[in-house]
Amino acid sequence: MADESEIRDQMIDAFEEADYPISSPMDLVPALPNGPGTTFEDGDFSITAMELNTKTSGGDFPYDDVETFVDDVLEDLKEQGEL
Repeated sequence: MADESEIRDQMIDAFEEADYPISSPMDLVPALPNGPGTTFEDGDFSITAMELNTKTSGGDFPYDDVETFVDDVLEDLKEQGEL
């Protein structure tokens, strides 16, 4: 089972350099270290940024800060049974 706080830390590190506020997932791509292939993993949990976009509802844009965005993504992953 994945450690949610570890995944959260990885996502914050990856998404924090985006130019906030962001109005769509595309606003995040330039900030990602490996683009859409950036991977978040812990234990047997692994998901790329591209998969996040397809496996979650997409969020409640716009977002003014990284923490709110990541918290919504994690909540959505839990609701989808992915995390």
